[in-house]
Amino acid sequence: MKKIISSLAALVLSGCMGYPASVKPVQNFELEKYLGTWYEIARLDHPFERGMEQVSANYSLRDDGGVRVTNRGFVTAKNKWKQAQGKAYFVDKTDEGYLKVSFFGPFYGSYVIFELDHENYQHAFIIGPNTSYLWFLSRTPTVTPELKEKFIEKAKELDIAEDDLIFVRH
Repeated sequence: MKKIISSLAALVLSGCMGYPASVKPVQNFELEKYLGTWYEIARLDHPFERGMEQVSANYSLRDDGGVRVTNRGFVTAKNKWKQAQGKAYFVDKTDEGYLKVSFFGPFYGSYVIFELDHENYQHAFIIGPNTSYLWFLSRTPTVTPELKEKFIEKAKELDIAEDDLIFVRH
């Protein structure tokens, strides 16, 4: 029985660590350039961010070599700020935009950067283990219409309807 439970747990947890075959993590990733504050421009709906505006993420180094992740957003219905602290670690190589992130103890999920402004690190498109998790981050709270359209097109390529995207108010 223990073997069955262990196998099921491994299967469930490994399902959270993959990513869609149609995306590839960025290569030549430089964590030092990625650190700092990012603003959430768009996302798919999830209970943990539902009703939030002014969402941002801050990435900083941890003493253990990982990344401290601090997500913050304003919950409009409750008229208050909500913050969550997490941690992230590279899955394979430190120059590949493929990390695992956890906000809940030992449980990790994929954080795959599949589009990145390599020159200036000003925008990033991130996907989770499947196409139910998608984010558009920027160093600024607003982006050009062209960049917004690029994100919408990438979402469509992943069979995500434009109507499913939430564009965050800042």
